[in-house]
Amino acid sequence: MDNLIKLFIILTILFLIVGYLFAAANHKKTSWPKSRSVLWISGMLCILISIIGPIAKLSHHLFVFHMIMHLLLGMLAPLFIALARPISLLLISIKTQHARRVSNFLRSTPVRLVSHPISTLFLNIGGLWLLYTTEVFNLFHENKLLFILVHIHLFLAGYVFTISIIAIEPFSHKYSYLFRSFIMIIAIAGHDILSKLLFSNTLDNFTISDVQQGAVLMYYGGDFIDLVIITVLCFNWYNSTASNRSRAFN
Repeated sequence: MDNLIKLFIILTILFLIVGYLFAAANHKKTSWPKSRSVLWISGMLCILISIIGPIAKLSHHLFVFHMIMHLLLGMLAPLFIALARPISLLLISIKTQHARRVSNFLRSTPVRLVSHPISTLFLNIGGLWLLYTTEVFNLFHENKLLFILVHIHLFLAGYVFTISIIAIEPFSHKYSYLFRSFIMIIAIAGHDILSKLLFSNTLDNFTISDVQQGAVLMYYGGDFIDLVIITVLCFNWYNSTASNRSRAFN
């Protein structure tokens, strides 16, 4: 990766971290939890170390490091950033008229279509199947533009999928917990089946043992992150049910 691109990425991530911390410290409403700031910084660092540094360099030569990059950029960073609730912070930090415009955009038909759990399932898990079972995997290591686009897709697909499942941002189109749980089960199955397929097949330019180590990491590492998403989903589901029971008795 060119030094100019690396510098741009570093400055962009630094800008996003500083901007989030500034907004968290200066908005006039209720105190913003420090834990969310920690989550935001952690998510940004996951992005940074996955695309710049030793992991990024080794991912071109060792599949297991490619899979570390995949877990950091496509699963862990989106989870941390989703839990940091940047959209909620944005809405309470900007002027009312601007917040209305953002809210209207979030309620628009294109956003509703893209953020629908079924759409995010195809973008996220479907994108991984396309990457690892076609020539895209070989091509994106050779084409710089495709390399960048694949990395952007990994993160954005992981983020919109996570948001569509845990649904903690102020979207007006939240779907039932049962439906989101069903989509989550399909996503886990698709991710695990793909990892088993990789374990039993070879990839060009990587040894069999290396691919198998990466596939094992994909299977167990992905399941661990998915477990955190499931925990958040079930916790919110429980709180929602408890609130409904409380209102029913009052």
